Amino acid sequence: MLLTLSLLSFATLVYSQVNFYKIGLGAGIGTTISYADVQENSQGYAGYVTADYNLTAFASVGLEFQAGKINGGNIITNPHNRQFKNNYNALTLNGKVALGQFIDYERNNFLNVIKGLYLGVGIGAIKNKMNYIVRYKPNTQAEFPPLGYEFPGQDKSTELLMPVNLGMNFYFKDSYDQLRYILNINCQGNVTFGEGLDGYNDSLAIFSNKSPDLYSFLSVGIKYNFGPVGISKRIF
Repeated sequence: MLLTLSLLSFATLVYSQVNFYKIGLGAGIGTTISYADVQENSQGYAGYVTADYNLTAFASVGLEFQAGKINGGNIITNPHNRQFKNNYNALTLNGKVALGQFIDYERNNFLNVIKGLYLGVGIGAIKNKMNYIVRYKPNTQAEFPPLGYEFPGQDKSTELLMPVNLGMNFYFKDSYDQLRYILNINCQGNVTFGEGLDGYNDSLAIFSNKSPDLYSFLSVGIKYNFGPVGISKRIF
């Protein structure tokens, strides 16, 4: 009997039950910075919307649609006078898991604050469209008539995209004591598999072009959880 009571007490200590809404919709805005073939990493702006399925209160899978501008280069200061402005769209499937999935935050104020710290990774595609690009190098018409030296590349392209997310969710409960509202701060690094992000596909014999094109997206947003209520258990 004593052994049975001890085991029941231990089970009570190591298991915790959390109720959560299974559907989440979100939106936000932020800034983009390019890390591409041009040296100058200019700032742009973008927005996003998300639709998530919550596996637990702290783990989810979902779709993210992102649209905005990615800029880079400078026609005056760039060594080759290159500059681009990319009006892009991206659609990705992402998975995320937060620290609250693994820790007992209910008895510790600090852990309760950081329970929304999360990591995530995804896969998808980005559609690039150059709103402005220096396609012909200035002052080279005499050597390369009639328009000058043409930088190789495409003004429009679609490429594979892999986002990596690091962020923080701040949770706010509704009148039913459920985690319905979320304030989100997210830092996203995006790896593109191609040379379309900046519109330049330069020759390795002339330019340093050994790394994939990247861009970051730092954003702030809100999320609203609703729908069926799930129950998850955490083991500490």
